[in-house]
Amino acid sequence: MFGTHDLALFVVSGLLLNIAPGPDSLLIITRSATQGWRAGSAAALGIGTGTFVHIFAAALGLSAVLASSATAFTVVKWLGAAYLMWMGLAMLRRPCGTATWAELPPAAALPYRTIYRQGFFTNALNPKVALFFLAFVPQFIAPEASSKALAFVALGCLFNFNSMLWCHFLALSTAYARRRLRVGQRAGVWGQRIVGAMFLLLGLRLALSQRG
Repeated sequence: MFGTHDLALFVVSGLLLNIAPGPDSLLIITRSATQGWRAGSAAALGIGTGTFVHIFAAALGLSAVLASSATAFTVVKWLGAAYLMWMGLAMLRRPCGTATWAELPPAAALPYRTIYRQGFFTNALNPKVALFFLAFVPQFIAPEASSKALAFVALGCLFNFNSMLWCHFLALSTAYARRRLRVGQRAGVWGQRIVGAMFLLLGLRLALSQRG
């Protein structure tokens, strides 16, 4: 579909990557814990809008890079592989903290529009998100795809849809089960290590891939 392949692996990988804690998750958790699930959902929608900025910007940039030269393709490939492997190592080596998500400090109540803007800028102004899309998504674009940019957008939209499912689930679960999150720290550590190992494998796969 749209010049893509291994969609099941893409969906599973994307969900695991979304589960890994980061700035977006912290914002959703904070607002859901202090203002309820609607505030968390407002942050999630802002994050999803910011993700579209990266999807279309990366799709256009990737199309230009792939069309330029084999050398440019190789440079981008190795940069992306190095970035993925660096993130994987960082996750595997990061020590476990003592605070749980349920122990986040209280935040002042904000209008939903303000929370939406927070989510948007938290994601849209994060350069690591753009680099992530350039490193991760091309692994699931078929070399014979007639339009790599279209395939990139299709995969990006699928990734964002799955991300929104997780983000809204996070908002609901934080708002209604905050106390239960206190027992999830050990599972979070192992989840972080699993995702870190996946980053290493994806980086290695990208490094060994060939230009279509």
